[in-house]
Amino acid sequence: MMNNMTDTVKQLLIINVLFFIGSYFVPQANELLSLHYFESDGFKFWQPITHMFMHGSLMHIFFNMFALVSFGSALEHFWGAKKFLFFYLSCGIGAALIHSGVNYYHFHDGLNVLLSHNVDKGQIIELLNQGKYDTTWLEFISQNELEKMYSSYLTPAVGASGETYGLLVAFAFMFPNAELALLFIPVPIKAKYFVPGILAIDLFLGFKGSSIFGAGSTGIAHFAHIGGAITGFLMMW
Repeated sequence: MMNNMTDTVKQLLIINVLFFIGSYFVPQANELLSLHYFESDGFKFWQPITHMFMHGSLMHIFFNMFALVSFGSALEHFWGAKKFLFFYLSCGIGAALIHSGVNYYHFHDGLNVLLSHNVDKGQIIELLNQGKYDTTWLEFISQNELEKMYSSYLTPAVGASGETYGLLVAFAFMFPNAELALLFIPVPIKAKYFVPGILAIDLFLGFKGSSIFGAGSTGIAHFAHIGGAITGFLMMW
């Protein structure tokens, strides 16, 4: 696989690894380069790009880079470097837009409920920035809605997952009968079935707000995955 890695894929791999290592030596990088909610004080105009190269864990970067090398090299081979890079970055930006749009919905859904019960907006934002809330709010809003509101506002997004989902969609377009397999599914599945199946699971978990591996919130930006896949699909179509 390494021998067949194309130049742009290799450069993206190196950049991602450097960002990952650098984030441990410069902790402030996580705050500055991750994608924050666009109405919060933490948002900076460069974050829709820089968040693509940040990762939260070794497992996170491993799977994304494995997908980049596996699918990206095949696509760059047929498209060339410029077309591939444009596609890759476009999927990342599309992922950021969809993710931010869903966060906007969840945040304002909860905020509007509180405002409708005459809770002061300034107090809400002040407590939000401290990661706190007034327990009396639970008289007006459910715990789940409040958690979604806070998570949308406070939790930054990182990773190249949106881009890799876009690459998966493009690969399925170009090589629909190529057989793929997940680590926990030993039977190979054709790309034209595999990719829609993965997307369906992500969409389900995004709405359910829990993980296929256990109960509770995953901390995974499922709608960023969907956003990258939608962007990839539209560009391929």
